[in-house]
Amino acid sequence: MDSRRSPSLATQVFLAQVALLITVAVLVTALVVWDDRGERDRAAQQQTTAVAVSVATSPETARAIASPDPTAALQERTSALARRLGVDFIVVMAPDRTRYTHADPERIGQPFSGNIDRALAGETFTETYTGTLGPSIRAVTPVYDDGGRLVGLVSAGVTRARLGDQLAATLPGVLLVSALALAFAIAASWLIERRVRRQTLGLAPAALRELYEHHDAVLHTLTEGVIVFDDSAPAGPAAVVNDEARRLLGLPNGAVHATDLPESLRGDGGLTDELHVTGDRVLLVNRHPVTGPTGRVGVVTTLRDRTELQGVLGELDSVRAFAEALSAQAHENANRLHAVVTMIELGRGDDAVEVATADLAASQGLIDRLATAAEPAVTALLVGKIADAAAAGVELTVAEGAELGGGPLDASEMLTVLGNLIDNAVDAAGPEGWVEISGGPDETGWALAVADSGAGMDPAEFERARTRGYSTKDASGRVHGRGLGLALVDRLVRRYGGSITATRNPATVEVHLPPGSTR
Repeated sequence: MDSRRSPSLATQVFLAQVALLITVAVLVTALVVWDDRGERDRAAQQQTTAVAVSVATSPETARAIASPDPTAALQERTSALARRLGVDFIVVMAPDRTRYTHADPERIGQPFSGNIDRALAGETFTETYTGTLGPSIRAVTPVYDDGGRLVGLVSAGVTRARLGDQLAATLPGVLLVSALALAFAIAASWLIERRVRRQTLGLAPAALRELYEHHDAVLHTLTEGVIVFDDSAPAGPAAVVNDEARRLLGLPNGAVHATDLPESLRGDGGLTDELHVTGDRVLLVNRHPVTGPTGRVGVVTTLRDRTELQGVLGELDSVRAFAEALSAQAHENANRLHAVVTMIELGRGDDAVEVATADLAASQGLIDRLATAAEPAVTALLVGKIADAAAAGVELTVAEGAELGGGPLDASEMLTVLGNLIDNAVDAAGPEGWVEISGGPDETGWALAVADSGAGMDPAEFERARTRGYSTKDASGRVHGRGLGLALVDRLVRRYGGSITATRNPATVEVHLPPGSTR
């Protein structure tokens, strides 16, 4: 069956409730009527017993039975008494069943139809019996004279027809109450149906099941982490956390609260393509509110793993900077070569040789000094960064005696640490500023320090940049900002069990790795 054409879940629940309510109303009405009939039967038994005993114990009854004409003495009195007390008949009879009185005068003198053995034995009893007036509830009791001798019997009864009329008179009231209760219950069910319809968007059960199954399948197969918090339970756990989000953030199985997330991922503000460093991963984060027909209903956060890509981008930035530096140097060398050639053409060969050898000595001296301080890849990075810094008006130097190679970091990791720290220092120093790099093994392990002429960061700013590690993109799409660079360095250093600190006067960021550091 097409789930789109089947009744909605709310409609099916409403119809089921109406059917149940009608069934309950019918059963309750039947039970009330049945119980009322039983009460009327018990009341009729009590009433007929009281009337029969009252007549039988009256002295006039025993005297009338002993008179020459008991019917003349009793018929009129028992008929009036029956009408006044609400019974259908009062029969006074002889011990041999001969009637002295009856509601139908034509039956006087005829034998009483019913059981009298227990009454003859001195017992008062009631029974339901079909007699001359139809089915009735009757009581039979003995009559004694002053000497204690049984002289007759009295039977008083109420017909079923009278009881049925009394029950029928109360039935409209019972039905009215049941109908009102049923109408109220159906109205309440209709209101519930409206609420359930809004909450389930009018979908049928099959559609809801398909939606859940597809939703669950998509969440488990997504290559992006997804975390959803519901505004209806702001202090409660996340409504949705898929497998990828647990993997990226290292979350355990079970409920996930906002406090279980890294600090930079808490909150409900909007985020678009922000890079966050959390633990040992670089994540691209998007966070947007979810709105429904009634307004905002929650917040959805998506996470994409950029760890490996960020490392590649860092290396690419280093290569790009190096290439730009080489291009600038090639351009500068071309200018100088043009000057040398011109000098030769002018016949000033000695001056040309002096200019050429001076530039060669300066360049070779810088490369030779850096080569003794670092590996070739790091040397190339430093040459590029020095040229890049010079283009920005910043003097970048490597301290005498610095040993930037041979530490626990491999070449790729050294490029990440040194490149990010130099970029941050150059940005902080600004034009006409300076940056100095020092480092090497010491008595407590291995250290790297990058100092600059900038203002530095206070402890709170440094902690925020180091731990939160978020950064945005500029118009060109490139990532910038101290936060991401410091966070990347901090992530790498903590992997080796080291530390990163910042001081002022001068502004210095120092990385320290303990002896024998390994991943």
